[in-house]
Amino acid sequence: MFDVRPVVGKAMLKQFVKLPWAVYRDDPAWSPPLLLERFGALSKREPIFRHLHWQAWIAWQGKRPAGRISAQVDALHLEQHGDGSGFFGLLEGFDDPALFAGLTAAAEAWLRGRGMARVLGPLSLNINQEAGLLWEGYERPPYFLMGHARPYYHRHLEALGYRPCRELLAYEMAPTYDEPRAIRRLRQRLADRLQLRTLDRSRKARELEILRGIFNDGWSGNWGFVPFTQAEFQALGNLLLLAVPEDLVWIAELDEEPVGFIVVVPNLNEIIGDLNGRLLPFGWAKLLWRLKVRFPATARVPLMGVRKRLHETAFGPGIAMSLIHSAGVQARRRGVVKAELSWILEDNAGMRSIIERLGGAISKRYRLYSKPLEGQ
Repeated sequence: MFDVRPVVGKAMLKQFVKLPWAVYRDDPAWSPPLLLERFGALSKREPIFRHLHWQAWIAWQGKRPAGRISAQVDALHLEQHGDGSGFFGLLEGFDDPALFAGLTAAAEAWLRGRGMARVLGPLSLNINQEAGLLWEGYERPPYFLMGHARPYYHRHLEALGYRPCRELLAYEMAPTYDEPRAIRRLRQRLADRLQLRTLDRSRKARELEILRGIFNDGWSGNWGFVPFTQAEFQALGNLLLLAVPEDLVWIAELDEEPVGFIVVVPNLNEIIGDLNGRLLPFGWAKLLWRLKVRFPATARVPLMGVRKRLHETAFGPGIAMSLIHSAGVQARRRGVVKAELSWILEDNAGMRSIIERLGGAISKRYRLYSKPLEGQ
């Protein structure tokens, strides 16, 4: 029924990248990603491919591409966790159990051949990129660099022996909120020792290295953590700073030491829908005009961190709240009325408590699946 073939060459990669246009053609919530960004993310020049090996497949039904999947082995994940886990990701397809069986079989066989004992996903391509399969919130358009899915994906994966292993949450909240008195007092007690500043773009490389150090330290105890390499974070920062103004990147310094940061990214999905993924010939001009003249009314917080040693002290939530407050003020001045904080592990009680006390509510749920690979 389906002929599952590995992706080889630029022509097949183009078919792989563009397959979601067919899957979601009648889904009003889907937002076409920028093709330039998607091809760039899969380019051999991307720093992630210095430690991550991957293979992609397309399932064909006659001459029609009907589904796709990828499989990945991340050397940094194995070095960090030693759990024999490989990943699958970039999963898309039409509603057919045989299609999903063929796609996952190809990915599992590839991972098994590389000694992996378990498959985990979807991760596109690792934990620091798009993670999880949407299972609640299908009616809401995804925010920039967040995934979308069809409801039947879960059913087909679970029928093939995949079991949920982690829940990831997206929260929505307004940049304006009634600050609880206890939180305001906590911020005020830190005022003499804590300085907050925006990113200095004239020292971009140095500033990004500061953010990377905080992130890798602050997130090091989290489930599935894989550190950003210097090259990866510089590449990510260069991409995000094409759209992010300096006043939406905040750094917290405690006694002059950088200890926390937050990044607020304008939700490009709000303003690129009519471009249909294309920036040429006139898409660039439209995008730049919309960013400069009509800033999006929604934004996303994809990156935030506080030094690990401060997590269990009063400084931790105080620093986090100070960053959220400062970034929220600037976002509001730019016309942002709603922001998504994503993604957050369901068992991250500390961060969830802070967000919910500020009026944030869960808007989407994502699920990570795992499955043992027999024969290992």
